[in-house]
Amino acid sequence: MRLVTLEDIHAAAAAIAPHVVHTPLLPFDSSLWIKPECLQPIGAFKQRGAVNALSRIPSEARARGVVAYSSGNHAQAVAHAAKLLGMPAAIVVPSNTPQLKIDATLAWGAEVFVVGITERESRAYELVEERGATLIPPFDHPDVIAGQGTIGLEICADLPEVATVLVPVSGGGLISGVATAVKSLRPNARVIGVEPELAADTAASFAAGSLTRWDAHDRARTIADGLRAEPSELTFAHIREHVDDIITVTEDEIRSAIKEIARRTRVVSEPSGAVPVAAYLNRSLPAGPTVAVVSGGNIEPALLASILG
Repeated sequence: MRLVTLEDIHAAAAAIAPHVVHTPLLPFDSSLWIKPECLQPIGAFKQRGAVNALSRIPSEARARGVVAYSSGNHAQAVAHAAKLLGMPAAIVVPSNTPQLKIDATLAWGAEVFVVGITERESRAYELVEERGATLIPPFDHPDVIAGQGTIGLEICADLPEVATVLVPVSGGGLISGVATAVKSLRPNARVIGVEPELAADTAASFAAGSLTRWDAHDRARTIADGLRAEPSELTFAHIREHVDDIITVTEDEIRSAIKEIARRTRVVSEPSGAVPVAAYLNRSLPAGPTVAVVSGGNIEPALLASILG
């Protein structure tokens, strides 16, 4: 199994530069900076991997379009990237996807298919077969991983003395790319993944040294709707190679972190994006300059209002 390299990530950075935001590092306190990927055009980091993957589709295949399956943010990212690059897009989402994310995907011009929470991948493969389209998975693809890794390049460029990088974990594409970049450029920096306790399959896998599967309905219990997927063989191989630890946070800690991010930085985070800050606020972590990747800000307004009180 070939792992993504720093050279792949540099190539991705060149490919996506016209279409993504180099997000700033915002001070949270004297030791923590947040990287607000909610400032991307679709409100989440997924923009990076989607643009990189779609830009590499051969011209003769573009007319047949792309298919993706997603819990929301990858759906928006593929829809937006397809619109940018002139390709039709069909997106399969599970029935527990926030309506906010479905509406945004439709607004970018994609077809959306809503299915049961265990059926999104099988329906996506059916559409690929029917249409001859190209599948763009949300994390299990080297071009997607390389695109997400550009976050790590930016962190190392903007905070050369970084000691720890905290990254949300779900399917593992984000942490795979970020950890590859950070460990290549700053070998002594620690990369720590953060998961909700209610969807801690990757933490269990990391402790066991091999993939440990949780039922999809169990993973669906967390408020962090973007962290309900499970890693693939490819992403777990990156995690084993480059990640120092995986830790977990509670639902109450996630809610509190959303409030603290808004209060201290004026940034809106969705629950999935807040888990690294929740870990910083509630767990014992290594000393030194720390960056938390706030992966997205696509939160239902009613939920945000209830959390902010």
